[in-house]
Formats: sequence, structure tokens, C-alpha cells
Amino acid sequence: MRALIWLWRVLVFFVLFAFALNNKHSVDLNWFLGYQWHAPMMFIVLAAFAVGCVTGVLAMMPSWWRHRRSARHRQLLMPDTSASKHTLTSLDVASSAAESSDLPAELPFPPDMPAPRKPSK
Repeated sequence: MRALIWLWRVLVFFVLFAFALNNKHSVDLNWFLGYQWHAPMMFIVLAAFAVGCVTGVLAMMPSWWRHRRSARHRQLLMPDTSASKHTLTSLDVASSAAESSDLPAELPFPPDMPAPRKPSK
């Protein structure tokens, strides 16, 4: 299976490489106020792809920060399980899985569940 994945990657690379070689002629990109950029087509396509990737990452950053802050907050509310002195046996694991009283009262939802989203306006 791993060989098939690498074969697919190589095939996609060569198709994109052939596309770039077929589009190496020089083109003019006209900007506002009379500015022009003379470059090979493959550089213009690559630049457009890079600008799209950067824009996508910048658009996702506030959401990532909000989820990181929420996860950190939930991590602080979780009880410290590393302080237990005894090792867990299979009976302890089964009994602790059956009990849900391990969670502190401050948690409005279990820590393994995602936080509910705020309703949109």
C-alpha cells in the first residue's frame, strides 16, 4: 500500500512538472496604475498558489487560537491523574470507567467532548 502511495505522489509530481515545462513562456501580468510584471507562466501560477496558501492559513489563525485557548482551559480544569500513587489494575480501570464522578463540578461537558459553539447571529 505504501508503494502505491509513493507511486501516486511520483505520478502527480511528474504531471505537475510537465505542466510547468509546457507553460514556461513569458507572460505579462498587468497590475493597477500601469504596473506590469514580466515572468514565466509557471512562476505566476506558483505565486498565485503561494498567496492562496498564505491567505488560507491567515484566515484560519483566529479559529486555531480560539480552539487552543479552549483546550488549554479545559486541560486546566481536568483533575490531575499523575498524582495517584498506585498502579491501575484491570479492575481499577473497569471500575473507574463505570464511574463518572471523576470530573470536577466546574466542567460543563466531558473533557473529551468538543466545547459547544456559540450560536451565530
